[in-house]
Amino acid sequence: MQDQWGLEHKFCRLGEEISVSENAVIEGYASLFGSRDRGGDVVAKGAYGASLTKLGKEGRAVKMLWQHDPAQPIGVWDEVREDGKGLYVKGRLLDGVERAREAAALIAAGAIDGLSIGYRTVKATKNDKGQRLLMELELWEVSLVTFPMLPSARVGAKGETPETDQTLRELAAAFEGARREMAQS
Repeated sequence: MQDQWGLEHKFCRLGEEISVSENAVIEGYASLFGSRDRGGDVVAKGAYGASLTKLGKEGRAVKMLWQHDPAQPIGVWDEVREDGKGLYVKGRLLDGVERAREAAALIAAGAIDGLSIGYRTVKATKNDKGQRLLMELELWEVSLVTFPMLPSARVGAKGETPETDQTLRELAAAFEGARREMAQS
């Protein structure tokens, strides 16, 4: 999905990989390497490295937005880094921003549970399954969203961890597989 500035977006459900604490700290994964999203794309390990290095050298940061709206920043990402699993983010919803307070309430109620990255593709290839393999991305922002494209990047309730949510991930994968089977029938 591209916006008016040519940025693409990848969505990730929060909760299984993201948690929100009482003091509005959000922590988890905004993108997972090797996971096929609903658009058929797969992000390769290391895809964000050059972008994160460049941002750091320039003294800039990845923005935290509400629903990819550049007019609605709702917090700050204090830490954005790659590890062996994916793109890890940790930040704060800003209490002085009304939309951030609303976002915290919506997350707590389970009404919002998605993350989405805003980026430009620098380098991509096709893998052996015919999927677009994203090799290098220019990361601009990570948003809280209603509908994530990558089901495995979610925001969780307080105390939820990736380990305690494994069953929900497996159940979601089973339902997704069943949905695809029924769609083909």
